[in-house]
Amino acid sequence: MGRGPRRPEPERPVPDDGAHRSSSAVHGPTIAGMTTRRATRQIHVGPVAVGGGAPVSVQSMTTTKTADVDGTLAQIYALSGAGADIVRVTCNDVAAAQGLAEMIPRSPVPIVADIHFQYRLALAAIEAGVAGLRLNPGNIRKESHIKAVAAAAAAAGIPIRVGVNAGSLDKDILAAHGGPVPEALVESALTEIRYLEEVGFHDIKISVKHSHVPSMVAAYRLLADAVEYPLHLGVTEAGPPPGGLIKSVAGIASLLLDGIGDTIRFSLTADPVEEAKAGRSLLEYLGLRERRGLDLIACPSCGRADVDVIGVVERARAALEDAGLPIQVAIMGCVVNGPGEAREADIGIAAGRGKGHLFIKGEVVRVVDEGSMVEALVEEAQRLVDEGVEARLAAKDVTAADLAEETRLELIGIQGDANATARRRAAVAEVAEGTAGRDR
Repeated sequence: MGRGPRRPEPERPVPDDGAHRSSSAVHGPTIAGMTTRRATRQIHVGPVAVGGGAPVSVQSMTTTKTADVDGTLAQIYALSGAGADIVRVTCNDVAAAQGLAEMIPRSPVPIVADIHFQYRLALAAIEAGVAGLRLNPGNIRKESHIKAVAAAAAAAGIPIRVGVNAGSLDKDILAAHGGPVPEALVESALTEIRYLEEVGFHDIKISVKHSHVPSMVAAYRLLADAVEYPLHLGVTEAGPPPGGLIKSVAGIASLLLDGIGDTIRFSLTADPVEEAKAGRSLLEYLGLRERRGLDLIACPSCGRADVDVIGVVERARAALEDAGLPIQVAIMGCVVNGPGEAREADIGIAAGRGKGHLFIKGEVVRVVDEGSMVEALVEEAQRLVDEGVEARLAAKDVTAADLAEETRLELIGIQGDANATARRRAAVAEVAEGTAGRDR
């Protein structure tokens, strides 16, 4: 196929026998409930490795005017703080390209220039020092222009994302397929890739975004079976939260759980900081990135709850987020089942009879007054992060477990067995015994 990437190869390189393929070979760490990661070439967007076994990275895009250097940089810093590894910035005129030249040396993360229609702006962005380009095949269509950009990107040692969008497909491709179906998006991507490969350019990342979630998922699965380049995932024009979040999670998570995807973006009609937070959170929840923020588990509340679960959760979330603890916390409305149901959480608290039962890995360690349960939870969470699980279990109140059990039994006596466990067990036994009798 020609020369491979000019960047260093990953530890387990993909054989350089062509970027197109007929099967989706995978490798990498296995996560419970997830196939192994799809094997790809590796590229670098600045210092961020993409594909080839690298961690899945989060991308977002600024909404400021790029010529406003200070305003754009402020948003880039906010995005970086919220979890973005890469930030895309529009380069739609000469002033924007000049703004890029000024902000790139001051940016905390690699900047990718978003290019539409004018290939010379791609050349200008390269001159400005961007870490990568995004080209839309639907609006830069002249082969000679695409190849000129590829040659300049190769000379600069930066990658190109072939960014196909269902809303801007070439009219001939649309006509051939009868609409923006998954096959049309993939054909557009492969055509653009061919132009790049013909000039020996292989530092490529690809996206085939669609606003219709099933079509988006289908397009990426087709593409994953056709190429060995890393893929950037996203549901385009997902809209405002909560619908935009739901659509993005549905599409992106479906693919990540199949081992497909190397970078992601939530395209929300919202502050882009929310995109970065959502993307980072999704990767943490899927076990694809190390947790660096709060993961809060809470019961939905029910008639058995002895406290205002929603109010307690909101107070605890605010306090824990302010503390910035990378920890999984459970808040349960009652002590009857709370510690057991949330035993996998790092730490949690369950309410019962005016008390808060604080537990670590399902083991009750302290019993506190209900009025101070949030403060006690945050205090213990900080100690847990600082000292570790074993140390905090060793420091537990030895009477706490007995107190919690007394409260649990007392609540069952007052409220009854809300799950009707005894009655259900007896009914199951009657059916089983009756069946056994008929078989004899």
